[in-house]
Amino acid sequence: MTSTKRKTSKPKRPWQDVAHEAQQYRDRTVAAVRPELPALPSPLPRNVMAIPGQILSQRELYITSLSVSCLLDALAGRGVERITAVDVINAFLRRAALAQRLTNCVTELLTTRALGRAKELDDYFEKHGKTVGPLHGLPISVKEQIGMAGLGLNASFVALWDKVATEDAHVLQILHNAGAIFHARTAEPQTMMHLETSSNLYGRTVNPYNSDLSSGGSSGGEGALGGLGGTVLGLGSDVGGSIRSPAANNGIYGLRPSAFRVPTDGWSSVACGVDEIATVIGPLSSSLSGIEILMQTVLSARPWLTEPALIPMPWTPFAITGPLKIAIMWHDDVVLPHPPITRVLKSMASAMQALENVTVVDWKPYLHDEAWAIVSTLYYPDGGVEDIDMLESADEPILPLTRWIIQDNPCVRELSMQELNYWKEEREAYRKEYAQYWHATSQSDSGEVDVILCPVGPGCAPKHETAKYWGYTSQWNLLDYPAVVFPVGKANREADEKKRDAQWLSGQDKMNWDLYEPETFDGVPISLQLVARRCEDEKLLAVAKWLQEKLEFPFR
Repeated sequence: MTSTKRKTSKPKRPWQDVAHEAQQYRDRTVAAVRPELPALPSPLPRNVMAIPGQILSQRELYITSLSVSCLLDALAGRGVERITAVDVINAFLRRAALAQRLTNCVTELLTTRALGRAKELDDYFEKHGKTVGPLHGLPISVKEQIGMAGLGLNASFVALWDKVATEDAHVLQILHNAGAIFHARTAEPQTMMHLETSSNLYGRTVNPYNSDLSSGGSSGGEGALGGLGGTVLGLGSDVGGSIRSPAANNGIYGLRPSAFRVPTDGWSSVACGVDEIATVIGPLSSSLSGIEILMQTVLSARPWLTEPALIPMPWTPFAITGPLKIAIMWHDDVVLPHPPITRVLKSMASAMQALENVTVVDWKPYLHDEAWAIVSTLYYPDGGVEDIDMLESADEPILPLTRWIIQDNPCVRELSMQELNYWKEEREAYRKEYAQYWHATSQSDSGEVDVILCPVGPGCAPKHETAKYWGYTSQWNLLDYPAVVFPVGKANREADEKKRDAQWLSGQDKMNWDLYEPETFDGVPISLQLVARRCEDEKLLAVAKWLQEKLEFPFR
């Protein structure tokens, strides 16, 4: 492939000036929230999860603690008390403003337009006695990458700060028509390709359970906002773990749906090769029911009629009527998870084995080290030229995790057309082999493997700048398998001692083990991941909900 490096002129102004303007704009939108928030403790504690309970009113705490389904019932007058959309949006705006001050998770709050929309919905309900749609009055936060008409669409590049979306992204149009209200836009990292959220425009988003740890990426603003209750339902994107990592790090739920089910038209990205490894849009939520409600709403609109790349496949709820076979992948043969992850996997295995009609088996990973070579090569078939050019066009410094994924990654290089075709053939061959492997392991008296239970990552929320192992999430991006993340418990320094008898699986395994310190991760959420075959999203969520009802996780 011939290099397409574009000629760049000297930036019109220093990147620091652009970043200052971006942060001033964000801060003005946060300051517009009323009533104004009081001063916060200084310095802030590392764990800020208790602060909303100290600052917000009881009414605000009550409203923002409701699940998506309970909020929708209250907004529609189906519960004991009807809550107006204006009251709901005011409560979530204040909690989102507080979350921003605690973790730096927001790029802007949409106070004026959100309250205006809420009043319109309340007026409609008063006049007609019914809702405008299934999401009437529901606040939804949105990763900045997903375009909103008239608002910035910079994808966290300084050079794109002045770019403005001309229309709402397709998925947002559907949600708006269903009655949703967009109240916050959330932070993302430089180039979108970090399992961390840090950019030169907005700085770093930190984990609300421990500010020394990552909120995850690339939808890390969504993760931190959801962890602090500033949203009950949000939209992120995922090409290597970008929904699942933030959901896991912040103790909420996240779905990486199968590709080409949820509309993606209208987002911003400069990454070359998005067709080689499909990026998906998906939900993060405070509940599994919230994830299901969003998927049901979006696919009920039949988005494939106007976005032809999408699979014409309606959402069809799955009923569990027979026995389940659940395989546990304890590790991926490359990196052994930290003790907290292994502990909760053992707890889940024991609890599932006690259930009737559930068969639990071990899952031996199939060549997961080869999967990373394929997926990381196909992330940047242009060798990362377009991203680096975008940074250089504004004299924007390259951040450490950008350097790691593009410049330090031996798999990233500019591919000729022949080489690109070779790696796409490798992708398809691996997908076929994995499907055959899944089918072969299901040929027994106990029946088909329904889902795989596995880690989301090699540990809990990692320390800043250390999220350099993607294999537990990117594996399923390569295969295009849907995966849902859910919280199971919290790390405990006494229960999760740093003990290891096993030999090193790889050099990456040793590096990951060296990062583990029981004291650092004490009290941080532990999450797990369920994976199903391609386009079995409905079955995946049904199994996750069934297990949650039977086992009542998160475990205390």
